[in-house]
Amino acid sequence: MKDEFLAVLSHELRTPLNAISGYAQLLRGGVLTGEKAEEGFDALERNARALAQIVEDVLDVSRIVSGQLRLDVQPVELPAVIENAIATVRPAADAKGVRLQVVIDPVAAPVAGDPTRLQQVVWNLLSNAVKFTPRHGRVQVRLQRVNSHVELTVSDSGVGIAADFLPYVFERFRQADSSLTRKTGGLGLGLAIVRHLTEMHGGTVEASSAGKDQGSTFAVHLPVMIVHKADATSRQHPRTEPLARLKGLSGLGGVKIVAVDDEPDALGLLRVVLEAAGADVHTFGDPAEALARIAALDPDVLVADIGMPEIDGHEFIRRVRSSPDPAVRAIPAAALTAFARAQDRTNALLAGFEMHLAKPVDPGELVASVVTLVRRRRLL
Repeated sequence: MKDEFLAVLSHELRTPLNAISGYAQLLRGGVLTGEKAEEGFDALERNARALAQIVEDVLDVSRIVSGQLRLDVQPVELPAVIENAIATVRPAADAKGVRLQVVIDPVAAPVAGDPTRLQQVVWNLLSNAVKFTPRHGRVQVRLQRVNSHVELTVSDSGVGIAADFLPYVFERFRQADSSLTRKTGGLGLGLAIVRHLTEMHGGTVEASSAGKDQGSTFAVHLPVMIVHKADATSRQHPRTEPLARLKGLSGLGGVKIVAVDDEPDALGLLRVVLEAAGADVHTFGDPAEALARIAALDPDVLVADIGMPEIDGHEFIRRVRSSPDPAVRAIPAAALTAFARAQDRTNALLAGFEMHLAKPVDPGELVASVVTLVRRRRLL
């Protein structure tokens, strides 16, 4: 099963990578101009986001299995959550001619839960329904109060679920069709994540289908929480938030930064982003060289990767913090790394970093984080 999953994972990763690599070459070579260039940039963003989603799904499963997934519980109004998810999947549904129907019981009470994770549950179910529903089909979302529970039902007129696969539909890495000729992509993790998140909220989820080409129905049952509606939140899950257009970067004028990363492209991106915000950036691909130059450069902020050969980011920041020069020891530092688990963040902070930023990082977030570190230093 693991071998099969790794083969599927490789395929799912290579598919967006192919689009990213291809469009990047076309844009660099000037083959795409004007409107075609805009379409190319849209494709780059879309496929980069698809890659990020794949990584997040794998990490979520890892957090669930290791018991490290935590919920930020608060009152949640499910109609707002559903509305956000519908808005996100509507373009894909419209492209296939799939009709989206929403039926919401006005007396459906709020639930106690993590709005980010509940958004993920609804998004996963909706996107799954749209993906497996053929052109001109129908997907219906229904929310209703049933005794002391709220029931969320997502039904479709799609390909259905075979009776022999129905008992395994929520298992990790299991797919009804993992053959080379399958019609839809995916890792087989979405529904497993739905089940785990639902159970963490004290609820249950069940699937039903009359069989092949007979559509399917997924029903999520969550306990009601008696709260005032004004206390509820409508925060979106990052996956359903629209990708913001970058208007410009600023705020780092006169700030000197030392950036360390053994990956040339990552280091180049760091320089481009930080210089665009006005910073004076000094980059190093070798942590040892950076350590030898830090005192002379006297930077305001350090930004360093964690996974580097010979001297990793943890050892790098430990040497900075143990420097005989008090000015070097006091330089604020951010870890910018692809190690994105909660334990990785803890390890980075314990080693001596003030911040932990997970790759891929939004350029605006990166600049804002560096600005925060600069302010901290100037307040000392």
